[in-house]
Amino acid sequence: MATENRINFWRRNAKVPGSVQPVYGAQHPPLDPRLRRTYPKDTKPKFNNLKTKKASSFHEFACSTNDAWDIDDEEDNDFLGTPAPTSSLSSDLPSTPAQIHQSQAGDSESRMSHRLASLSPEPQNLQDDQEEDVDSETVNGKVVKSNSEAHLNSSSVRSTLQKQQSLPVRPIIPLVARISDQNASGAPPMTVREKSRLDKFKQLLASPNTDLEELRKHSWSGIPKKVRPITWRLLSGYLPANKDRRELVLKRKREEYFGFIEQYYHSRTDEHFKDTYRQIHIDIPRTNPLVPLFQQPVVQEVFERILFIWAIRHPASGYVQGINDLVTPFFVVFLSEFVMEDVENFEMAGLPLDTQRNIEADSFWCMSKLLDGIQDNYTFAQPGIQNKVKALEELVSRIDEDIHNHFKRYEVEYLQFAFRWMNNLLMRELPLRCTIRLWDTYQAEAEGFSHFHLYVCAAFLIEWRKEILSMVDFQGLLMLLQNVPTIHWGNEEVGLLLAEAYRLKYMFADAPSHYKR
Repeated sequence: MATENRINFWRRNAKVPGSVQPVYGAQHPPLDPRLRRTYPKDTKPKFNNLKTKKASSFHEFACSTNDAWDIDDEEDNDFLGTPAPTSSLSSDLPSTPAQIHQSQAGDSESRMSHRLASLSPEPQNLQDDQEEDVDSETVNGKVVKSNSEAHLNSSSVRSTLQKQQSLPVRPIIPLVARISDQNASGAPPMTVREKSRLDKFKQLLASPNTDLEELRKHSWSGIPKKVRPITWRLLSGYLPANKDRRELVLKRKREEYFGFIEQYYHSRTDEHFKDTYRQIHIDIPRTNPLVPLFQQPVVQEVFERILFIWAIRHPASGYVQGINDLVTPFFVVFLSEFVMEDVENFEMAGLPLDTQRNIEADSFWCMSKLLDGIQDNYTFAQPGIQNKVKALEELVSRIDEDIHNHFKRYEVEYLQFAFRWMNNLLMRELPLRCTIRLWDTYQAEAEGFSHFHLYVCAAFLIEWRKEILSMVDFQGLLMLLQNVPTIHWGNEEVGLLLAEAYRLKYMFADAPSHYKR
């Protein structure tokens, strides 16, 4: 009877997150095309008033729950009966310049002030907030290129810049958290230290041959927004260290990408690739559905092209759900070169066609470089993720035995929550602004997206120690672990998380006897 009640509970409560199959931990349902512009008012998870349930095993949990986001039959039929969307690359763009809206986001209180923040390759800089643009730049309300573009295009037109007036009081962050870093928004002008760090980055990037090791060292504690796009291109291996070769490499790689589009994209309707394109088409609206930028048709077409071309060029894995999330940080960072603020509400169609094409090509190549290092996460049976989840279980059993035993007591399997953490690189658990800051460090760390990510996940789990131990039932634990409340996180919280992850790596990475049972 208890088992029957448990099964009925999962079936009749649609808000309870689904199993890890076949959509591995999708956080948001696909949006109804008819309601695509309608966003939920409140998505904050609630952990109160949960009825105590007898512990359910992972096997029962997986077998008794349907996938959380089953595709509606009507949507399926609409997809099959509607011709593929026409590429926006050949369409005429509006001549009216896009308006850039200013957005401010409030500061958040640190949840981890007790953490050891002195352990990092550059200890004195670890708790630094990244130097986001505190003086936003506009020219008569028009979109202008950012400073980092000057490193890539010497013929860029310069205009007079004006400083943004800072607000006397920082507003509360809205539920749909801003992509821009709220810890810097509304802050006073750059401190001497922040300006010194920015000048150091500019000096490194302007040298005839950029010292990549020195660049990684300075990037570990956060990259200033003004130089983040070119720094990401360099650290990902997309651009060469030699400054004179960069413009030529960019031109060649961008042309090569659009050569792939001409060669392969028409085959998306072929029988052999139809299922792949169909799954991509379904997953795109799920990508950050609360951010208007990613619901624009022109942006969704960009993502469809990037993912389809990557999938057919990597047949060993093909497209796997979760890869769609990995495009967004690159896309936002490269778009930020041309948009000073409020990226999440920016109309992509307002950019010149050449600029749109360059952002698309650069996002494709940088995502490809990232996936080259973690492709075993997405091959058949996803062995890379399986191994990382097992390694996380072993690591947590050594770090915090109380949490590990708590999971065992209530039969919570690490696979139930950590699979998504590995598959999506914590992107479903953190606001996008935090992911971008996290990736600054990942690109600065050796094997950051594969090896160091394990320790970040362990530190992230330990961060919620008090809440985890307060949950005394299987249902409550799963609800918490699949919906951790990080909506108000910013640079400070991410910096402390990375400090703890570095400490764990220092203690356990080269200590097998401490790591294994």
